[in-house]
Amino acid sequence: MTLRSAAVSRRALAAALAAMLFLSVGTGVAAAQSFEGAADSIIVGPDESYDSVQGFAGTVIVRGTVTGDVSVASGTVHVTETGEVGGDVSAAAGTVRIDGTVGGDVSAAAGTVEISETARIGGNLESGASYISVDGAVEGDVAAGAETVVLGPNAVVGGEFRYDAETFRQDPAASVAGGVVRDDGIGSDAGPDFAEFAVPAWLGALYGLFVNLLLGVVLLAVFPAFSTRVADRVAGSPAKSGGVGLLTLIAVPLVLAVLVVTIVGIPLSLVGAFVFGVTAWVALVYGQYAVGAWALSLAGEDNRWLALLVGLVGFAVLGAIPIFGGLFQLVAFLLGLGALALALRETYRGRGEDTSGGRQTTLDESSGGARAA
Repeated sequence: MTLRSAAVSRRALAAALAAMLFLSVGTGVAAAQSFEGAADSIIVGPDESYDSVQGFAGTVIVRGTVTGDVSVASGTVHVTETGEVGGDVSAAAGTVRIDGTVGGDVSAAAGTVEISETARIGGNLESGASYISVDGAVEGDVAAGAETVVLGPNAVVGGEFRYDAETFRQDPAASVAGGVVRDDGIGSDAGPDFAEFAVPAWLGALYGLFVNLLLGVVLLAVFPAFSTRVADRVAGSPAKSGGVGLLTLIAVPLVLAVLVVTIVGIPLSLVGAFVFGVTAWVALVYGQYAVGAWALSLAGEDNRWLALLVGLVGFAVLGAIPIFGGLFQLVAFLLGLGALALALRETYRGRGEDTSGGRQTTLDESSGGARAA
């Protein structure tokens, strides 16, 4: 495998992984006449017509008509034989298959790109992939970078066919008006600009708020008494909670770093890093919830669910403020981390002392009991 083809493969893999990560942003099947966002599946039915399709999904299938562009990141992108796209197709995916008609250009970064014998592309084809097969009609130029590039017997290319591949196969029946040229410089540049698939800031913030709210609901529902103690810690002693949070934030990574130095401690450090990461997320949610509970208490309200909503939404809004937003988030995190650490310590000590009727048996009581016997 050449360096360029390896770079193309890594690029396609990164695109596919990015697409799968973005699936958790939303669910459902697109039904509007113009789609923009995220869904499990984006399907344009045989009798449907969309103005454009832009977003992230597990599967994108065009069986009907898209009058404008299709710009997607997905596991699979398929323009079927009955599908028609009037504009361009820009796709980052695991598999991209064109069986239908595309009026503009096709730009694809994927594991596999297939332009079948029934495909008709009115513009250029630019692709970076592991495997590329062109067996349809492309009116413009083709730039293909891959480990394997195949030019099939039904291929009709109106312009030039440039490729960079470790393995190249051309059927004698293929027609290329502008000639076939090997170009070692196109491999890492072929395909769409991934900047097109950047998640809007508002969408990332909305998703973060959603998952934090979901975690908060779980914490309050499963550990109601403990969650109340954490909030009371923040309200009762904010300076102590923040100080303990800061010390914890410094001490835990140092301990994990020391463990990494020893071979025996490497597994422990990996587990510890994971646990601390989850704990930090919980601490952030607890900190924001605690501030929300404190704010409601000033108004004479005592509702943990409303406190969760007020705290998380409030900090999501504050987080949008340049510079200061990050400081607000840090303060909430330190308060939550410190209060969480103190509450856990209190719970552990309480369990250790509760060994006999809710209190620990003393040595004198034990000795007296023995003499009385």
